[in-house]
Amino acid sequence: MARTVGVEEEMLLVDVRNGRPRSVSGQLVLRAAMNEQPVAGLGVRGALEGEFQQQMIETHTAPVESLDDLADEVRHWRSEAISAARQADSTVAALGTSPFPVTPVPVESIRYAWMHERYQIVARQHLTCGLHVHVAVDSDEEGVGVLDRIRVWLPVLLALSANSPFWNGEVTGFASWRSQSFGRWPSNGPTELFGSAAAYHRMVRDLTMSSVILDEGMVYFDARLSQHYPTVEIRAADVCLRASDTLLIAALCRGLVETAAREWSRSVEAPAVPTTLVRFAMWQAAREGVSGRLLDPFTLRPQRAWDVIDRLVEHIRPALGEAGDVEVVKEGLERVRTRGNGAQLQTRMMERTGQLIDVVAHAVRVTAGHEED
Repeated sequence: MARTVGVEEEMLLVDVRNGRPRSVSGQLVLRAAMNEQPVAGLGVRGALEGEFQQQMIETHTAPVESLDDLADEVRHWRSEAISAARQADSTVAALGTSPFPVTPVPVESIRYAWMHERYQIVARQHLTCGLHVHVAVDSDEEGVGVLDRIRVWLPVLLALSANSPFWNGEVTGFASWRSQSFGRWPSNGPTELFGSAAAYHRMVRDLTMSSVILDEGMVYFDARLSQHYPTVEIRAADVCLRASDTLLIAALCRGLVETAAREWSRSVEAPAVPTTLVRFAMWQAAREGVSGRLLDPFTLRPQRAWDVIDRLVEHIRPALGEAGDVEVVKEGLERVRTRGNGAQLQTRMMERTGQLIDVVAHAVRVTAGHEED
């Protein structure tokens, strides 16, 4: 039986006329009706929610075993988000950052007000959209064993998903500016090796006791134990422009978790790569995406991005095969290799027309599934 997998997609709400972000999430009648059937005995169903800023909306899929079912979930909840946005003359764009200049408007809540007071310009400027993948684990011990063994591969997921080359009207020079902007939050980024669930929970407790963050919900590691579900939550990726790329990242995450869990169960040592070098690898992935070089996860030397991606696939191939995910990964990688990831699609549209409105309009169409590239 394959591990269940589910995703959360953060997306921008934009004006249907000019593509600029709109602070309308508070006005939306979010049709977040629960799925009719509970899934996997977890009582978890899909949903549509607001987010930190009023220019954002977030979808949650149900956890499922089949990637075909996950595809249906992702497309359904994207459609629900678009329908909800339409009520406020808006629509949805699956972009990691806003190409247009924007002044974020916070959702009114006691929690978010605390965050704005505490983090000042970091909170005022924060408007980024990520993809979070939840993969089931059997216990916290297994989950931490997974975290220790997947950390060196997370830059590859960031490179493949990179979808934020523009920021507030500027060309950033990065494939993923979202990851750089989000890195200003104190608890964001790669983690050290924990070795045990006790050590992980001790670290989380120390972070919350420091008063630098409000609570466990603000532990924004690139991968963490979910606070609410029996899952590992992998948070390294940009939100993907194409729904099919979301499935690719989800399949790779499941393969990584399964492979790491097997290594942990056999007491295979986790790669002893210093956290600073993992951070370097994440920066390199954010800068060049799939179009340049990535740092090899073991030698930490620059290699062609696609050589490192192929190495990841070989690493998790047995798990992909047993879950029935080989073709999804093969087709997904070929699509990114030949057509580009989100950052490349955005950049290509900008080069073609020179207009940010065309970049956003194209993203709106692809988000809705009307065109794939």
